[in-house]
Amino acid sequence: MIGIPPHAPGLRIGLFGGTFDPPHEAHLGATLLAMKKLRLDRVWWLVTPGNPLKDTRGLAPLEARIAAARALTHHPRIDVTGLEAVINTRYTYDTIKWLVTRCPQVHFVWIMGADNLRSFHLWQQWRGIAQLLPMAVIDRLGPSLYALAGVAGQALARARVREGMATRLPELKPPAWVYLHGLKSPLSSTALRAVRRQDKAREG
Repeated sequence: MIGIPPHAPGLRIGLFGGTFDPPHEAHLGATLLAMKKLRLDRVWWLVTPGNPLKDTRGLAPLEARIAAARALTHHPRIDVTGLEAVINTRYTYDTIKWLVTRCPQVHFVWIMGADNLRSFHLWQQWRGIAQLLPMAVIDRLGPSLYALAGVAGQALARARVREGMATRLPELKPPAWVYLHGLKSPLSSTALRAVRRQDKAREG
């Protein structure tokens, strides 16, 4: 398990957090979409020990999820890290604050799916996250229909920038966020975990 990946002043780095249990092609697709539209130099997958908003019983071990994510990405500009376990942070706000404090000259962008925007107002210090760094929300099948109308989508509406300005996002002063279209994968880790549980039940 590694902590903070290599970085340098002036780099544009996307932060993509989650349990990645399991990681799948939609995660990779969202990463590549953000990398292209935001002109990111790198994207860091922050594989978290657990999600405070979800039942993490039955979650695969962190090391196994990191290994699976690295096997899936296999990309020279994607770094997979278990940073939160190394620095002992539980909430996204604390992780991001730690990073922007230690890497003040790196242009970080938070990347999340539209489903996370819908529940973003439930995150610890979600308004603080929006004040720390720009954010990119990736369109998904289903969630895109109601994410923008949610509590966070409405509260942050004035900070939204046009998709045509996406390349400028990493260097904009937060709060600033963009909604990126183009990813329409129906895959989800929740559905894949359900299949995994069914398979185990059959084997049992």
